[in-house]
Amino acid sequence: MTIAVMKTKAEQALTEAFEVNAAKLPGSTAVSEARRDAIGKFSASGLPHRRIEEWKYTDLRNAMKDTLAVSVDDAVKVTIADVIVALGALAHVDAHRITFVNGRYRADLSDLAGAEGIEVTPLAAALRTAPPKVAAGLTAVGAAEDAVITLNTAFMTDGAIVRIAPEASLAKPVLMVFLRAGAEGRFTAVRNVISAGEASTSTLIEAHVALPGASLEGQMNALTGLTAAKGAHVTHIKIAADFGKAVHLSNWDVTLEAHAVYRGFQYTSGQSLARNQIAVRYDGEGGKLDLSGAFLVRGTEHVDTTLVVDHAVPRCESRELFKGVLDNNGRGIFQGKIIVRPHAQKTDGKQMAQALMLSPDAEFDSKPELEIYADDVICGHGSTSAELEEDMLFYCKSRGIPDNEARALLIESFIGEALDKVEHEGVREALSTMARDWLSAAEKHK
Repeated sequence: MTIAVMKTKAEQALTEAFEVNAAKLPGSTAVSEARRDAIGKFSASGLPHRRIEEWKYTDLRNAMKDTLAVSVDDAVKVTIADVIVALGALAHVDAHRITFVNGRYRADLSDLAGAEGIEVTPLAAALRTAPPKVAAGLTAVGAAEDAVITLNTAFMTDGAIVRIAPEASLAKPVLMVFLRAGAEGRFTAVRNVISAGEASTSTLIEAHVALPGASLEGQMNALTGLTAAKGAHVTHIKIAADFGKAVHLSNWDVTLEAHAVYRGFQYTSGQSLARNQIAVRYDGEGGKLDLSGAFLVRGTEHVDTTLVVDHAVPRCESRELFKGVLDNNGRGIFQGKIIVRPHAQKTDGKQMAQALMLSPDAEFDSKPELEIYADDVICGHGSTSAELEEDMLFYCKSRGIPDNEARALLIESFIGEALDKVEHEGVREALSTMARDWLSAAEKHK
């Protein structure tokens, strides 16, 4: 017996939107075929829901009641001054910049002058001329069965193709700005394809921000595929900061070759709903991973961090540390899985998730997992949640520090361990400023 599954309004709207906009989406014949295959898979599966184990805490089918108009050819007037305002503290970071507005590359807002050892190409340009083999590489990033990824493949409008030359050492970070602008909320899909050459050193920053005055609503689907070649050192930072009514769906798909070192960090705040998925696979011995993040949640905001670290080869190391601050009725989720394959002996993997609960109505769901099929390994995981310590608050106030300032100091200290993972001083200071601004706004809401 076949049971027909009723499609939600959002699922129907997304399928219909593809048919309406397919001809406007950039791509060669091969890319168009990949898009149609992807929307077909999405139509069959629909949005993820709580009966899927990986989505048990984030019922996207129930949360996304409707979808916004697809961003295809928006022409919104944005100036350099607007970009600086939207970036806030990040604007002070000296970096090569490539800017996208509502999912479309803007050369007039980008600055790659003097960038050596790196080649940056807008994805849309590559998609338009991609032969079948190239199209397959640009459209096959991530797990093909994941509904969020299939939507990204179907609707991606642009993004950055970044190639870092072998042995290059970038003098400045590469800042990829994804700016949400305009009075009308949009559904936007972007994709980045990054390759770090052998023995190269680089810092890459993704900033997903909104222009003041933009619609309060927005739906972003962002995917970054990154390959670090033998001996490459990559620092990769993503910042997703919005007004509190946006949806942010993100995927990182990372492959580490022999002796590659990858330091990833994610900062999330101001999202109505955020799902940050991270998949890391070791393809060569001696790889090292240091993955961390901080998420700040208030009101009824919902932030889900789900990651899988796949130790597929021997003698690799992984470290994960994620910290969340939850206020009001906010909800945070951490799902972290470490897989150690049968031949991945000498694996060293450790993972920790911690939440600071500022309200009795906040919720933190943590699901750390270890799947170990080898015997000569060192692996461990942990998870904690706690309130602010009254003794510490009393100590601060006894030294003349006002209550709100004492609370802010303790919260900053809590997330500071995660922020300290960011080695670039300018970026670390910018993140600290953003966190302090969030705390100040939180105090005003009390």
